[in-house]
Amino acid sequence: MLAVATFSSVKSANRSARVAERSLLVGLRPILIPSREDDPPERVRFGDNQALVVPGHGGAVECAADNVYMAIALRNGGAGMAVIHGWSVATHERTGEAPKPVEEFRRQQLDLYVPAGDTGFWQGAVRDRDDPDYESLRSAVERNQRVMVDVLYGDHEGGQRTITRFAIANWPEVEGERVQVLRHWNVDRADPR
Repeated sequence: MLAVATFSSVKSANRSARVAERSLLVGLRPILIPSREDDPPERVRFGDNQALVVPGHGGAVECAADNVYMAIALRNGGAGMAVIHGWSVATHERTGEAPKPVEEFRRQQLDLYVPAGDTGFWQGAVRDRDDPDYESLRSAVERNQRVMVDVLYGDHEGGQRTITRFAIANWPEVEGERVQVLRHWNVDRADPR
């Protein structure tokens, strides 16, 4: 009888510990979404002094000096700080396709943070003409086509990694390029779908 009571007590304590841990992680989890229309514009500067101004809920893909520069105005809708780790880009429609493996993402050249409940930005550039994405990106800019960007990020401790797929495209009813979220994927835990 004592063994059964001890087993039940330990099982209950383990369940309570898992619930407490999950609650703690939810308090650290970021979730990146486009910024709002009325958020201030983000001024994004690159290391070679190229700059983009991205309005609220906006994105930008531009060619300058034979380089392709990209930026997205973001808002962190989660409870924890988002730390952006890397990105992947494509110009073809891949709304339903799974993202590339994390090891194939391009690493950010500098640390980008988006505080909980606040705004920030993502930026990336393709400068190498031999890069496999260069020609398709340049062509997409010239033809005014949609560009898909997968952003890899996690909490401030490097955990709870998530990939969010953004689409940057011109919207006919508004001036400039706008961003929308297409999908979110969990990297370090089971996907809820």
